[in-house]
Amino acid sequence: MSTTTLVILATLAVLLVWGVAIYNQLVTLLNRYKNAFAQIEVQLKRRHDLIPNLVETAKGYLTHERETLEAVISARNEAASALKAVTESGIDATAIRNLGGAETALGSAMGKLNVVMEAYPDLKASANMQQLSEELTSTENRVAFARQGFNDAVMGYNTYRQSFPNVVIAGWFGHREDASLLEFADSEQIQAAPSVSFS
Repeated sequence: MSTTTLVILATLAVLLVWGVAIYNQLVTLLNRYKNAFAQIEVQLKRRHDLIPNLVETAKGYLTHERETLEAVISARNEAASALKAVTESGIDATAIRNLGGAETALGSAMGKLNVVMEAYPDLKASANMQQLSEELTSTENRVAFARQGFNDAVMGYNTYRQSFPNVVIAGWFGHREDASLLEFADSEQIQAAPSVSFS
């Protein structure tokens, strides 16, 4: 074999190994953000399961606030549907945006419920309501933490995929689009509003 042939073969081998390494890293980062979303999913499902219990407990005290309670349940159902859509769609950009919007609406409805409940001292003193409030607050903190982990994993994937020459090779292997961040319209409001403390 001539020297030129050896150089060409060596170059091709290096390029092949390099391409495989980029592909493997893309797969690793993709799986990392999918796993991070699974953590959000667990916490959001827990949140969605707690809200009907909170509303049921509040119903006995908030007889004149049926509209507020119905708004919370409706927002909860929309958020649960949006979460299911993300799970079924494979975490695509549209589904992530819809989930963010639905969770924003749920946070807003919970904030309104919190304001209404402040006017009912008997409700605030209820042991069941205090326990539910503590669980909901804990879950909200877990959602925020899981969402941050997901967004960090998405940023890692997007940054790696967009880097040159990775962007060229990523396209060859089907990694053509950026992953979407899970954003709430007003993250501070969402994190603070459902923290219903009755102590």
